[in-house]
Amino acid sequence: MKNIVLLFALILIVSCNNSTEKGESSNEIHKQASSTSASVQDDKKFPKLEPNRYNVAFLIMDGTYNTELTAPFDIFQHTIFRDSIKPMNVFTVANTDNAVTTFEGMRILPDFNYINDSLPKIDILVIPSAEHHLDTDLKDAVMIDFVKRINKEAQFMTSHCDGAFVLAKAGLLDGKVSTTFPSDINAMRKMFPELDIREDVLFVHDGKYITSAGGAKSFEAALYLCEYLYGKDIAESLSKGLVIDWNLDTVPHIVIE
Repeated sequence: MKNIVLLFALILIVSCNNSTEKGESSNEIHKQASSTSASVQDDKKFPKLEPNRYNVAFLIMDGTYNTELTAPFDIFQHTIFRDSIKPMNVFTVANTDNAVTTFEGMRILPDFNYINDSLPKIDILVIPSAEHHLDTDLKDAVMIDFVKRINKEAQFMTSHCDGAFVLAKAGLLDGKVSTTFPSDINAMRKMFPELDIREDVLFVHDGKYITSAGGAKSFEAALYLCEYLYGKDIAESLSKGLVIDWNLDTVPHIVIE
């Protein structure tokens, strides 16, 4: 009898040890999974943003047009090579961590995912035109809400070509004067009949909003903002660095005081 009791006790001890080991193993697996998930976020390489600079975010998505992205990006990035000014940190934001493909086929890996990442304060938001800015992109409530949110803190909200449709959809051009890609002005007037949309100008500056006709003239709108922030000499220096003839007096534009 005594031996039977001892045997039963031994079975209980072994069973408890196995259960404990299984529990520990399960907890360990859970910890490892959590650790792996956290490390994926920690391993993401965010761009280094220097202090005491304007943070300039470029909103990109599939179908973004190269020129409306690269023209202002080039101008603003080159401010870091000018002395005695507050230069610009330039970076891209998108709704994904994966590469986006421009209309012309360029693949770009976004610097920040505006849905999941903690974003730096954005001083200037640039909205280049994209293939579907007249239709399906305007149904993207998350993207439109992001633009509205950044508008609350940004010093300037800028668009090139049909990027103006995004600003309009967000309600940010209400009571403002604006422009867009020349052949899409009538479409914008039809979609947003309450807006004051001008033609025969390359860009319009009204308050914190700068809207541009886009294309190669995106350079002009970007140079204008630099002249507004830094003065004529810096703008001319930036234009010469990119072999662009720049004279604001000869550029058709509207500035609303």
